[in-house]
Amino acid sequence: MSTLFISDLHLCSARPDMTAALIQFLQQEAPGADALYVLGDLFEFWIGDDDPCPLHQQVADAFLALSKRGVPLYFIHGNRDFLLGKGFAKQAGMMLLPDPCIIDLYGTRTLLSHGDRLCTDDVDYQKFRRITQLSWLRWLFLRLPLARRRKIAGKLRGQSQQQNSHKPHIIMDVTEQAVADLMKAHDCQLLIHGHTHRPAIHDFRLGKRSARRIVLGDWFEQGSILVCKPSGQQLEARPLRPIE
Repeated sequence: MSTLFISDLHLCSARPDMTAALIQFLQQEAPGADALYVLGDLFEFWIGDDDPCPLHQQVADAFLALSKRGVPLYFIHGNRDFLLGKGFAKQAGMMLLPDPCIIDLYGTRTLLSHGDRLCTDDVDYQKFRRITQLSWLRWLFLRLPLARRRKIAGKLRGQSQQQNSHKPHIIMDVTEQAVADLMKAHDCQLLIHGHTHRPAIHDFRLGKRSARRIVLGDWFEQGSILVCKPSGQQLEARPLRPIE
C-alpha cells in the first residue's frame, strides 16, 4: 500500500529528459499505487487546454494509461499551470481538486496545497496571485488568440525570472505563521505541498500537538517523489537519464 505525491515538474519541450523520467515513473512505479497526487506546476506554463503542443498530448496519454490501470489520479493547480482545465483533466484521466484540499491519508487527516499561498512575505507575488485568481480575467485571457496568449505568457515568465533573481531566497519560502494558520483552520497535523523546490520533512509543534510539513521537490535535476504508506512518509529521488 502506498500513495504517491509529485509536484513542480515544470515540463517543457526543452527538457525531454524530465518528460521521459515522468513517463517511466508512470509506467513502472505508479501502477502499484493506491493513488497519485500531482500538486501543481506539472507544466512550465499553460495557456489553455486548446494549445496543440505535442508535449501536452504525450503527457495526457501517459497519465490516462495509468488511470486505465485503476490508479486514481488527482491534480491541484500550481502557479504555472493554474489555467489547466477540465478538458485536459479529462484527457489525462485526472480529477481536479481545490487548493487547499483535505484527504484521509491512511487514517491521518492531511492537508494538500501547491504551497504558493504560504509564501506571504513575498508581497509582490501575493498581489499577482490574487489577480490571477479573478475568474473574469481568466475568462478573458482564454478567449484571446492562442498566439497572443503565448506572447503574454512568455513576457510574464521573463518578468518573473528577473524579479526572482533579485529577491532574497527567504522571501520566496513559506512563513511559519501562514503554515500554522492554514493547518489550524483546517484542523490538520500533516501538510503536504510543493512550490518552493526545497524538499524536506519538517516536524514541529502546532499548539499542544505535534505536526509535520512535507515539502516536495522539483524535477530539474532528479525526479522527486513522496511515498506515503500506513507506516509513514518518505521523500525519494529518481535519476534523470540523458536523452540520446
